[in-house]
Amino acid sequence: MQSRTGLTNATAADRLQADGPNELPAAHGRRLLDMLLRVVAEPMFLLLCVAVTLYVVLGELREALILATSLLAVVAISASQERRAERALEALRDLSSPRAAVLRDGELRRIAGREVVRGDIVMLAEGDRVPADGVLLESIDLEIDESLLTGESLAAPKHAVPPGADAAKAPAEARVYSGTLVVRGHASAEITSTGAGTELGRIGHALATLKPQQTPLYRETRRMVIWLAILGIALCVAVLFLYAALRGGWVQGALAGITLAMSVLPEEFAVVLTVFLALGAWRLSRQGVLTRSMPAIEALGAATVLAVDKTGTLTENRMVVSVLDDGATRLALEDLRSPLDQGMRSLLGSAFAACEIQAFDPMERAIAAAAQQHAPREAQSLGRMTLVHEYELTTELLAVTHVWKGDASERLLIATKGAPEAIAGLCRLEPAQVSRLLERVEQIARDGLRVLAIASAELPGGTPPATPQELHFGFLGLIGLRDPVRETVPAALADCHRAGIRVVMITGDHPGTARAVAQAVGLDDSHGLLTGAELASMDEVALRERAAVVSVYARVPPAEKLRLVRALRAHGGVVAMTGDGVNDAPALKAADIGIAMGSRGTDVAREAASLVLVNDDFGSLVMAIRMGRRIYENIRSAMSYLIAVHIPLAGAGLLPLLLGWPLLLFPLHVVFLEFVIDPACSLVFEGEHRGEEIMRRPPRAHGERLFSGKMLLESVALGLVSLAAVALVYGFALTRFSDGQARALAFIVLVVNNLALILVNRSKTGSLASVLLRPNRAFWVISVLAAAALVIVSSVPSVASAFRIEPPPITAAIAAALTGMAAVAITGMLRAALRAARAWSKLTPSSS
Repeated sequence: MQSRTGLTNATAADRLQADGPNELPAAHGRRLLDMLLRVVAEPMFLLLCVAVTLYVVLGELREALILATSLLAVVAISASQERRAERALEALRDLSSPRAAVLRDGELRRIAGREVVRGDIVMLAEGDRVPADGVLLESIDLEIDESLLTGESLAAPKHAVPPGADAAKAPAEARVYSGTLVVRGHASAEITSTGAGTELGRIGHALATLKPQQTPLYRETRRMVIWLAILGIALCVAVLFLYAALRGGWVQGALAGITLAMSVLPEEFAVVLTVFLALGAWRLSRQGVLTRSMPAIEALGAATVLAVDKTGTLTENRMVVSVLDDGATRLALEDLRSPLDQGMRSLLGSAFAACEIQAFDPMERAIAAAAQQHAPREAQSLGRMTLVHEYELTTELLAVTHVWKGDASERLLIATKGAPEAIAGLCRLEPAQVSRLLERVEQIARDGLRVLAIASAELPGGTPPATPQELHFGFLGLIGLRDPVRETVPAALADCHRAGIRVVMITGDHPGTARAVAQAVGLDDSHGLLTGAELASMDEVALRERAAVVSVYARVPPAEKLRLVRALRAHGGVVAMTGDGVNDAPALKAADIGIAMGSRGTDVAREAASLVLVNDDFGSLVMAIRMGRRIYENIRSAMSYLIAVHIPLAGAGLLPLLLGWPLLLFPLHVVFLEFVIDPACSLVFEGEHRGEEIMRRPPRAHGERLFSGKMLLESVALGLVSLAAVALVYGFALTRFSDGQARALAFIVLVVNNLALILVNRSKTGSLASVLLRPNRAFWVISVLAAAALVIVSSVPSVASAFRIEPPPITAAIAAALTGMAAVAITGMLRAALRAARAWSKLTPSSS
């Protein structure tokens, strides 16, 4: 195999700067215009435009001018919120682009596909997307699905160009193309074109990895918005005719109706979902979890089962040689205090000889490191030899065999490593010898080690035979390799246990290895362990029964993973599953949340998954579940607040008309309150941090509705209490003060109520004192700004007249503010008391 080092990092950076990123050009020119058009098409914007027109008709030009100015602020806030979400999604599109394995400075690195440049040497394996156009340098049994370009459903066989051939004249059989899929074999290729210069770029296809989706939350919220919009329109029409009938004046009636419609219209609901899910996906990406499907964010908070792989997820995916066993002696390399004897050095040297020259496999890298440290003479001797033939690993023979030739001799040295059963067959061991060998393998594997057997052979010269079975091997011994457990896993597993989440380990490794790792990380194995063969022998009913209690599975092939996922889901659980290979794709699709490995996962697995775990760390996965719960809780809190806050607004627009009082609200009042409501949704609730209690309760029920009866009842109760406070203050003030002063006092109650509702809805379980102490800078900024604006509106005569209010007495203003705070605070305390009583009743056995 030819040795190559690839580009240097400096050269790659220069080419990336010169040629641009390896991505297709996207249309950005109309994005801002499209965004603005969507904003001005919003019902709230249109209602404000109608209100401005009505003020002009009435001759109230100052009010019309102020309202028109506020329109610009509404556009700016709405566009800012949408752009904030769009930027988060753009960042995710960049992060979730296909990865590429490239040689840089002689080291294999995984980089984003957009960072591949001309001249890069990329390594391709089954399941990878080709990152850019290139010419094959080496290939073994390579077949590529090029249907994206050609429409041909059959995979195309590929062959490398001969050494020294002109790459520019390479035939199609020696070329690979951007976006196509490796379905068999592996290869290395030198990149010749990137970005728009590829065949895919010339054809003009645009590939998107993250597309907007209508999530279940979106559909449920849309139904709620439709009903509230119908209610708002009905109330608007009713107020128009009622005003005209009771007080006369169609234009004033239309203005009152528009004010009420603006009060009821739930235009913030869509903003909450768009911003929260987009920024939630961005926050997940900062924790090392990329979102490819928005519904996965919703499902994370409901996950009840985590089905995870062992290698790289629970462990570090960093193999080290731990044990050498030559049949007579077993050595632990970590405890080694003296040099190895000749037999052990030969064992380690032969294992090294059976590895690739440029080792990328973690086990081979570990063997190479151990050989260079503990058998340096054998390693240096191998460096003076030439690899003349290689027998690849096959499904029929689970072993790799290398044939070496020295410079000064025709003698051929042959080394092989592989599964102990396969090496025993190559060495033609007697049944009794095989039985003793497998006992030693079981003893080593019981400690959680992966075991390889090593053998060697010699030929006097000539041509190696067609298959390694024709050679006469001598058995040298066993090597045990350990993949250290990640330090963060035991604590993360404890978090899962407290959160009511069951963790299941599914691995292709030896049962002894699986059991040892389970015990090391604290995974429950009290119900035993099942192997892939045992799963295959079970019918669906038996499988579901065992899957309900068994948490450790070993030697599980991909087909059984799919059956296992279905069995776990059959009990009503929400299953999150990790996978990395091509054959894991069906199981990832079948799971409620498919999670692909970012470091070692294939592009096929990534495309089948809902999430991508960038660093393959189990701790990051648990953190993602915590974040998913937080996102859902924050969405629910924001929705509860929105329902509660619109009730006093709607009531303040309707009650004065029904009770014969002067109108309380006008469009400018509603706009003022919207400047509090919108930032509260997109900043305060979205950024709300949840404490440890969020991972100390079971997952929410699968299929639980966002707008549940309990949530709606609590929100309506909060809103009605706020409305009662507004009506009480306004009715009383009309008997003691002028209409303008009474309106000012009621408006103070509305604003203070609004801020208090934010506070109460920030937490459904904690006390108001604990919520006040919880960090949330946005809440305090909005509160201070709203209070300052309220003081200006109610005390500066020129501003007050635009709002049709008069400055009230200071004592009355303070009393109104305290009334607004007290009403909501009392309701919040009552809610907390009722929840505490319900919790106590569940803990206390009934007397009956």
